[in-house]
Amino acid sequence: MGAHLGEFEQLVLLALIHLGDEGYGISVRDEIHRRTGRDPAFATVYTTLTRLADKGLITSRMGEPTAERGGRRKKYYAILPAGRRAIQASLHALRGMSHGLDTSWGMP
Repeated sequence: MGAHLGEFEQLVLLALIHLGDEGYGISVRDEIHRRTGRDPAFATVYTTLTRLADKGLITSRMGEPTAERGGRRKKYYAILPAGRRAIQASLHALRGMSHGLDTSWGMP
């Protein structure tokens, strides 16, 4: 049985899929904001990224220091196969639960 995901965990994983190799905390937050209109706190994003890594659903790597960040490095995140399976299972469950609902509810 795979990992069960909370709603915000689903949003973070989907953001990482959209961002590919360029996903880091701020870009994940911006992608969620752009696609959902939500304005999550950075702490919420980083806490969720840490939780997803602890679950073995994503991995991280440190990037090179950049002048724009005063020599600090970005921490990039990528989804692992277990993360892909978890988000696929979540989307499948949502589709199954929404199937047959009146179209006024909208479909995932």
